[in-house]
Amino acid sequence: MSMLTRRMWLRLGVQSLGILGAGSCLGRLSRLCAAVPSTPDYKGLVCIFMLGGNDGNNLIVPMKTDAQSYADYLGVRGATLGLPQKTLGLIPAANGKEAYGLHPQLSPLRELYNQGKLAIVANVGTLVKPITKAEYQQGGPVPLNLFSHSDQQQQWQMATVPGAPHNGWAGRAADILWALNSPSTFPVSVSTAGNSLFLTGERPQASLINGALGLDGSDGSIAGNARDAAFQHVLKFQTGMSLIQKANQVTADGLEAAEELNAALSLGPPLKTPFPASSLGQQLEQVARIVNVRNNLGVNRQIFYVSLGDFDTHTDAMPRQNMLLGDVAASMAAFYSATAEMGLERQVTTFTESEFGRTLQPSSGAGSDHAWGSHHLVMGGAVKAADLYGRFPVLGLQGPDDVTGRGVWLPSISLDQFGATFASWFGVPDDSLAKVFPNLANFTPPKLTFL
Repeated sequence: MSMLTRRMWLRLGVQSLGILGAGSCLGRLSRLCAAVPSTPDYKGLVCIFMLGGNDGNNLIVPMKTDAQSYADYLGVRGATLGLPQKTLGLIPAANGKEAYGLHPQLSPLRELYNQGKLAIVANVGTLVKPITKAEYQQGGPVPLNLFSHSDQQQQWQMATVPGAPHNGWAGRAADILWALNSPSTFPVSVSTAGNSLFLTGERPQASLINGALGLDGSDGSIAGNARDAAFQHVLKFQTGMSLIQKANQVTADGLEAAEELNAALSLGPPLKTPFPASSLGQQLEQVARIVNVRNNLGVNRQIFYVSLGDFDTHTDAMPRQNMLLGDVAASMAAFYSATAEMGLERQVTTFTESEFGRTLQPSSGAGSDHAWGSHHLVMGGAVKAADLYGRFPVLGLQGPDDVTGRGVWLPSISLDQFGATFASWFGVPDDSLAKVFPNLANFTPPKLTFL
């Protein structure tokens, strides 16, 4: 894979000045600190955001529980969206009494579940406070624009309250813990998927957001180098306009960061683990390569954001989700293998997010529509036990968990509780969790037990 080049960052500088609009702040990075000995205190978090609203109803299916069975699922989904029972990957719950089936494309993750390295967290969603079905139907408090892609993507990344700073919960966690990386000034947080509100914080040392991290190369031509030099001249030109100078400084800092990261990568041994050639696979390979040179960067805490799109499956859901979840499973499994190769499988935790789930009832186009609560994956050696955490919704139209009559699940776990569990594992003290999740006091318990 090619090194990170100046031209990648120049391209970023031209295309991604929207970073400023999201409020991200990128301080001037110093030269790489001297390599420090590896510490057992290293921890990394990796968020995989499935853009579009993943259909969690086909991610995991109840096979036999106290409340329902596969027949309840199939009775609503039918042949249009129902996965054949024989294709599902059977996984037992930790209580030994219940069983679920993973989507057939998730077989690599089923193997990790059987090894105790994967957990499923059921029916997570954005909430203002705990709310009943009756309260919802009477106009009780719910998140703003509940079924809007853009609004819910923001809320999943922000986990905040109205009037609070426009930044992300991972960025706020990085703000609290950035000093653990001292004396290194390399950012705690890195996005391989462009502008990420999720990582945006207040401290300059906290985040490095980029959109071209190693995904394409430079031709190294004289003309290309001349263009780079010309762009450098533009960055240094004093316009007298503060906004332009700030934009120039962000881009210049990105160029310096690329050089420093390249220097660290050049010192690190190559990883042997192969990754899929997909966008998600390549993003996770980049994350693995950066984690692999953590000692050269002098960091003890890192947060990464990667993403995969096209989960808005209003039509042709079955073939599209087959392809998408196959990519997710292969890429996640490769990433876990890479952490094991580095001896960090217990120190790196990977999890999924998506702006909402989808209706259990199919739509007219052989797909499903925007819903609310959904199920998510947590992967790593720090997983407490292979299990389904939380309460699985009752899969019945007009049932106790369906707020609209189409299979829209009222979340039983808030995003705040879900995220606080990761933040706490990452090292955020309990008395600082409210700074990361201002709404957390509304929910009991504040943290879950999957890590």
